[in-house]
Amino acid sequence: MISVENLKVEFGVKPLFHDASFVINDRDRIALVGKNGAGKSTLLKILCGMQQPTSGHVAIPHDLTIGYLPQVMVIQDDTTVRDEARKAFAGNVEMKERLDKMERQLAERTDYESESYNQLVARFTQEHDRYQMMGAGNYEAELERTLAGLGFLRSDLERPTAEFSGGWRMRIELAKILLQRPDVLLLDEPTNHLDIESIQWLEQFLATAPCAVVLVSHDRAFINNVTERTLEITCGQIVDYKVKYDQYVVLRAERREQQLRAYENQQREIADMKDFIERFRYKPTKAVQVQSRIKQLAKIVPIEVDEVDNSAMHLKFPPCLRSGDFPIICDDVRKDYGDHTVFDHVTLTIRRGEKVAFVGKNGEGKSTLVKCIMGEIPFTGHLKIGHNVQIGYFAQNQAQLLDETKTVYDTIDYVAKGDVRLRINDILGAFMFGGENSEKRVRVLSGGERSRLAIIRLLLQPVNLLILDEPTNHLDMPSKEVLKEAIKAFDGTAIIVSHDREFLDGLVTKVYEFGEGKVREHLGGIYDFLRSRNIQSLHLLGTSSPVAAPQAAAPVEVSVGKQNYEERREMQKKIRKVEKEVKACEAKIETFEQRLKELDAILCTPEGASDMVLVTEYAQTQKALDEEVARWEEVSMQLEEMQNP
Repeated sequence: MISVENLKVEFGVKPLFHDASFVINDRDRIALVGKNGAGKSTLLKILCGMQQPTSGHVAIPHDLTIGYLPQVMVIQDDTTVRDEARKAFAGNVEMKERLDKMERQLAERTDYESESYNQLVARFTQEHDRYQMMGAGNYEAELERTLAGLGFLRSDLERPTAEFSGGWRMRIELAKILLQRPDVLLLDEPTNHLDIESIQWLEQFLATAPCAVVLVSHDRAFINNVTERTLEITCGQIVDYKVKYDQYVVLRAERREQQLRAYENQQREIADMKDFIERFRYKPTKAVQVQSRIKQLAKIVPIEVDEVDNSAMHLKFPPCLRSGDFPIICDDVRKDYGDHTVFDHVTLTIRRGEKVAFVGKNGEGKSTLVKCIMGEIPFTGHLKIGHNVQIGYFAQNQAQLLDETKTVYDTIDYVAKGDVRLRINDILGAFMFGGENSEKRVRVLSGGERSRLAIIRLLLQPVNLLILDEPTNHLDMPSKEVLKEAIKAFDGTAIIVSHDREFLDGLVTKVYEFGEGKVREHLGGIYDFLRSRNIQSLHLLGTSSPVAAPQAAAPVEVSVGKQNYEERREMQKKIRKVEKEVKACEAKIETFEQRLKELDAILCTPEGASDMVLVTEYAQTQKALDEEVARWEEVSMQLEEMQNP
């Protein structure tokens, strides 16, 4: 489909990449990876024709259609959501107008035997058949399905786009691109403005779309679920790995090991040559050998080693005062904007040291509750900030609040205290601001670079309660890992608003779900929560799981109604105790079932069938399994009653 040959792009002395050659085939699913500034977005612009390379050739068939979603785009606000999305079908509308015009001509003309009339009939038939094959008559239904998948309600479709935030307007642009059904989709950070449910919908859409996909994303789970091939921009080269991202990581590590060994061997060889030249430079009897070594040295092409974040240090937040046992207590909190209730009856308690996630569709109140906690907006109800709580806050717009006149180094030097100031260059290197990059002015930084800088500032502040609102947007994977490890090692409390499943996995132990004006608490990690939502949605569709097969206990959903604090605290203790019993039963059931399978296999053999010891063990194991299932049913019912009093 698209053939790239000997591509070279340079903006300064050193080219972004050179001698790049690869092919994008029909229905390829490609992840484009590389550190920030490597040239990923530039390559996408070249592929869609928005930018020209310094040299090289990009061959694109003349009838190939390309859909391109940039990270940042100019959006017009002069229409409704539906009308804006309809622009994706501009070609269909023009075709329909042509068909209507021809149909009127056919109705008005009476020269049925003329050649021109027959030509008009043939042209109308051909255009009409093409129109039907494109499914153009059903575009309204497809438009609504796509917008719904990206999180829009039916009532949103007639609202002016000007009423929506920048993130929601980017969703409209994404919907328009998907609705155009291009032959090749080029997506630059498409998940930055999507919630978890919309990301999952987009994954499914891309998995079945009859087109090639090239995407740049820092959402590891997303690119693993969508792509089958990985193109890496590194050391000015583009390396093609015909595998998923996780497998690419392994192959890349192996490749780098080989490069390191080759580099070390080359350096030893160079050192030996230089040593020989220096030792015998002035000996006439060795003049020929010396000149030979000098020529060999000049011909050596230095081996480059793939760029890796070698400075990815384990950062830790500076020590801070210990907070009270309950940094955040909400009791019957409610927030209204005019006639619209964002949420009500929010009652929750976050304990010291807990790492919790706020999840839900955009617009359901996650950032709003954060602003209530921060005291930025008024609300009704009671919200208590615990004793000695010192909050470190990262908002979605935090990167835009940096002083644009300062350099990267000065921005960090301004907030660094004590011994940390001696490590500023190391810290900047960990977030890929090493070398000359530390002298850049903030005003010339990209959105991703500004986000990284804002995160570094936060890492240097002594706090005991972290509130992070979409901290991973625009962060690359190495930077996200540094941040994740820092939060894991943080001995304070953390509230993380995020749609990034990979980032939240193994980090949070409790999930608060925002939706329908309520906030529900789920104990467990992010994937426990996602599994529970799938089960609940199937139940709502009228399906049910077989009763005989014990299912994993659903995460606790604690009602956010009016309960006083002490009662809820006591109930939580009881629920956790019963939960442990449920899990213990499930573990025993799994062990018994596994042993029964093993015994079944042995007893099916002629030798095993006559072994009375095994027969007795089988009967005893079956009895123990039945007893454990009965026990599981009893405690599961008890747990359900406690969850839904």
